Amino acid sequence: MSGARVIQEQDRRDDEQETSPPGVFWRYWGAATVSGAGTAVTALALPLGALLGIARLSDHRAVRAVAGTVVEFFRAIPVLILMLFANAAYAEFTDISPETRPLYAVVTGLVLYNASVLAEVVRAGILALPAGQTDAAKAIGMRKGQTMAYVLLPQSVTAMLPALVSQLVVIVKDTALGGAMLGFAELLASVRPMSANYGANTIACFTVVAVLFVLLNLALTTFASRLERRLRRGKRSTGAVVGAEAVDDLATPGPGERPPP
Repeated sequence: MSGARVIQEQDRRDDEQETSPPGVFWRYWGAATVSGAGTAVTALALPLGALLGIARLSDHRAVRAVAGTVVEFFRAIPVLILMLFANAAYAEFTDISPETRPLYAVVTGLVLYNASVLAEVVRAGILALPAGQTDAAKAIGMRKGQTMAYVLLPQSVTAMLPALVSQLVVIVKDTALGGAMLGFAELLASVRPMSANYGANTIACFTVVAVLFVLLNLALTTFASRLERRLRRGKRSTGAVVGAEAVDDLATPGPGERPPP
């Protein structure tokens, strides 16, 4: 499909939005699409970013080179360009309908970019752990894969959580780029039909959209803060106290002494 046809379809969707019924529906629909797109991007970008981050720590030079090239390439490209490229690629090489193509393009661009950023977060979080953790795992006979899965990753989650939450907030906000450039029906794209039907009060519409973005991100950060506190509490010591009467039983017998029965 040519670029001119893509632009014509975009104009047609914009005209349809301007003549659609007004009301709170647009705000709820935009919030739902933002949440759905953010959830899809998070579900895809987190495991892909973790895989790329672990691959960058591989003992094999070829694996490190490939993972590093992928991460640096997609991290260097602006996310908006990735969205536009994905939209054009889907229009040219797939049969995805024009109505759902912006969603696929937004998710694809955000996944490629944020997976590269999250890969560096994961790699930095693992490297921040003391080297003694790996040495202790090797001492008890763990292989490198077991050390990564059962020792390093669980312990680095708490350290990585603030950076992960910050990137998830960026994911939610970057969905607005799809609404501005691709006609993706998210919160920002709902401003045009709302303002067209409510007397072109654009400032009030943008204020409503900004408040909804703040509420979405506040819910995300609140959930992450509670999760972080729960993880930190789980890592605390049980605080078991040995009574004074048990000290003698725990004492190591000296030379010529017999251990207590």
